[in-house]
Amino acid sequence: MANPNPGSGKTPRRLPLILLIAPFIGTLWIPFYNSKTPTFNGIPFFYWYLFLWVIISSILTAIVYFAGA
Repeated sequence: MANPNPGSGKTPRRLPLILLIAPFIGTLWIPFYNSKTPTFNGIPFFYWYLFLWVIISSILTAIVYFAGA
């Protein structure tokens, strides 16, 4: 990632950007969550696991955005 202010001597913070990798890793290996059980209110694990990652991804994206990365 290029430094937006090359003369300022600041290096970009990488920790907030690493947070954005978590959703990718959590949904990368499909055989891990490709099952019907456990269910949540009748919803198979496959669906509620992916929907949970949508919410987690939104929260992590907001954290990175407000951190100024």
